[in-house]
Amino acid sequence: MKTYLIPILLFLGISLSAQQTNDLKLWYKSSAGAVWENALPIGNGFQGAMVFGNVEKEVFQLNEATVWSGSPNRNDNPNAKQALSEIRKLLFEKEYKKAEKLINENIITKKSHGQIFQPVGNLELSFSNQQDFTDYYRELDIENAVAKTTYKVDGITYIREAFTSFPDRVLVIKLSADKPGNVSFSAAFSSEHKKQEIIVSGNNELLLLCTTSDHEGVEGKVKFNATAKFKIQGGNIKSAGNSLQIEGADSVLIYVSIATNFKNYNDISGNENELATSFMNKAFGKSYDKMKEAHIAFYQKYFRRVQLDLGDTDASKLPTDERLANFRKVSDPSFVTLYYQYGRYLLISSSQPGGQAANLQGIWNKSMAPAWDSKYTININTEMNYWPAEKTNLSEMHEPLLKMIQELAQTGKETAKVMYGARGWMAHHNTDIWRINGAVDGAKWGVWNAGGGWLSQHLWEHYLFTGDKKYLESVYETLKGAADFYADFLVKDPANGWLVVAPGNSPENAPAAHQGSAVTAGSTMDNQIVFDVFSSVIKASEVLGKNKQYSDSLKTLRNMLPPMQIGQYNQLQEWLDDVDDPKDNHRHISHLYGLYPSNQISAYRTPELFAAAKNTLLQRGDISTGWSMGWKVNWWAKMQDGNHAYSLIQNQLTPLGVNKEGGGTYNNLFDAHPPFQIDGNFGCTSGITEMLMQSSDDAIHLLPALPDALKEYGEISGIKAHGGFEIKNLKWKNGKLIAVTIQSNLGGNLRLRTPNEIRTKENKNLKIASGINSNVFYQTVEVKKPLIAAKSTIKPLDITPTYLYDIKTEKGKSYSFLIK
Repeated sequence: MKTYLIPILLFLGISLSAQQTNDLKLWYKSSAGAVWENALPIGNGFQGAMVFGNVEKEVFQLNEATVWSGSPNRNDNPNAKQALSEIRKLLFEKEYKKAEKLINENIITKKSHGQIFQPVGNLELSFSNQQDFTDYYRELDIENAVAKTTYKVDGITYIREAFTSFPDRVLVIKLSADKPGNVSFSAAFSSEHKKQEIIVSGNNELLLLCTTSDHEGVEGKVKFNATAKFKIQGGNIKSAGNSLQIEGADSVLIYVSIATNFKNYNDISGNENELATSFMNKAFGKSYDKMKEAHIAFYQKYFRRVQLDLGDTDASKLPTDERLANFRKVSDPSFVTLYYQYGRYLLISSSQPGGQAANLQGIWNKSMAPAWDSKYTININTEMNYWPAEKTNLSEMHEPLLKMIQELAQTGKETAKVMYGARGWMAHHNTDIWRINGAVDGAKWGVWNAGGGWLSQHLWEHYLFTGDKKYLESVYETLKGAADFYADFLVKDPANGWLVVAPGNSPENAPAAHQGSAVTAGSTMDNQIVFDVFSSVIKASEVLGKNKQYSDSLKTLRNMLPPMQIGQYNQLQEWLDDVDDPKDNHRHISHLYGLYPSNQISAYRTPELFAAAKNTLLQRGDISTGWSMGWKVNWWAKMQDGNHAYSLIQNQLTPLGVNKEGGGTYNNLFDAHPPFQIDGNFGCTSGITEMLMQSSDDAIHLLPALPDALKEYGEISGIKAHGGFEIKNLKWKNGKLIAVTIQSNLGGNLRLRTPNEIRTKENKNLKIASGINSNVFYQTVEVKKPLIAAKSTIKPLDITPTYLYDIKTEKGKSYSFLIK
């Protein structure tokens, strides 16, 4: 949409169409060269590929979601149980270093610290006599999930297209020229796996057969078959050693099928060769155009659910890498739109029902030994990957994580019993495809035992958005198992009688006052997670009409948890004792879990805690690594400070190396921790949604954190809220909400919080809201009043006034509102 048209259309209340396709492309005037972070990601949730766009040697770096080192294994440390009481005694005596030593000796695993997500290898296409090219262009069209490269040599235009087909489970590559007989190249596989075999068959096929690596005493037993099959039009094809040589073709189609012997975390009895062949046979007979059409239709069914238009400026006409370099200095609102939708693209491409959950790098990894093994770090990173799933209308993409949680609940039962003598299930701060639950890496990281508790809240969140009682029934025992663990594991703090998690920590942060140790008893984050675990099971029990006596016992335990505390620097305390350092800039601000993703801290229900949370954010500072910046965007959105949230988006959308403290974004818009971690992409997409709509408190809050940079006009449609509400055509102009339509998929009371007065489309006034929201999806749990330090001068913040309405809705109906 052209800039000058949008205000007119908005005034008229005309619904804007989806973003122009040109607005939803990453495009460049040069190839990726040898830099992986310049290559463009495509994926179908099972296969991933990075497309480099190099003219002379094109590279498709390949991944498959189940290609991991090792094989089924467990890494529990049974010594934990016998050492637990002594560790707790030392913690309560504030002998943190001594407790840490015992934890490293008795709780941290003596086996594998987790296995590695590994690449398949590369499909390399080598072209001769094409070094003198002109008019180079490459793009990733996230409207269609297709990558494309074009260039000219000697007046001939060459075109390469690639996509990873969603319905057909293969990578499809088309090479063509605008004059016949000019497509010539050699094709070969390469891989760094030690156990590998490359076969050139007489059927125009290349096969790469590998077995993954042994790691930390666990034998690599994942076998995979990567098959590339060629269909040429004109010209000829022949084998040449371990490669295929194509000469003088008009066009060439390459189909790449990848499969492994992995069935599930405890079963690798599959036949990778038969499976790869079945994918290939299904796809090979189909035409390119029909496969592409089916692929796009499958993808757009999800992608087009949400449309965002923030306007356009001349800055958007530049290539993506130049826009990235300029973003902090110019007005380029459509770059925010592109980044937002790129996050949704990456989630659709890396997380499909029936597949594996998106790991630390989604599904894209070039290294045999990537940073942090590209595992599932479940003290923030894995959870952040899925923050956009429900709210940006990609509930189906949540399924792989929800399934992983159910699997962890099975393996975690043994961990809870063997290590801690507890019922239920638990997981520490890391897991992998084999669903390990033991403590890894060391006491500073690994003793944190809330991974299972936090993950379980994703099961509850899925219910809050969908209202699906059958689903809730199916996951109830998993929710209950997380609560059972804490019911057994919590111990009374002798100093004050509160029930606390001991040992635990506030992920990865180590206060000087605790002898520089991260281990503690009753960290604020632990307390908040236990509160949520108990609360969700209590609510689920009520919804399903079961286990009232059990639910009442959890209420008793919940009431014995520590209250949140406000310290001497007017900060939300991170630990039970008031030892926060206002100069601490640690990237983890885990005790703000209660602000987001939880809703325990609220501008309207807990004003002192809300003010303390803001002070904590200010004390910790803005610039940080990628995922931390993503979390901070969500926090500042919850603080209703759109300008601060936007400044963090600007910091995030800065080329790597510009922010002196680290972080930023690579040229392909991957989040730079550094190195690449995909969580920052997903965190920002979530945060942008939270700036425009929030539903985790007692109402749907429209435009809670609209920044000045985006106030002029805009529209978003298709995002979801708790209770089955879908926000359609939310429009604003000059910072004012001017129109919105909300579809009620479950019925019930719609409580709306708006920045200005609105009325119905029929020009009727709305009922002013009062009392507790009758909609059960919006009934929040009261938290204890905070304990406030004697030195604290905390005062509630001045919150921007809003209007609050109640509207009765019927299931399946839509309700439209306009500016009053």
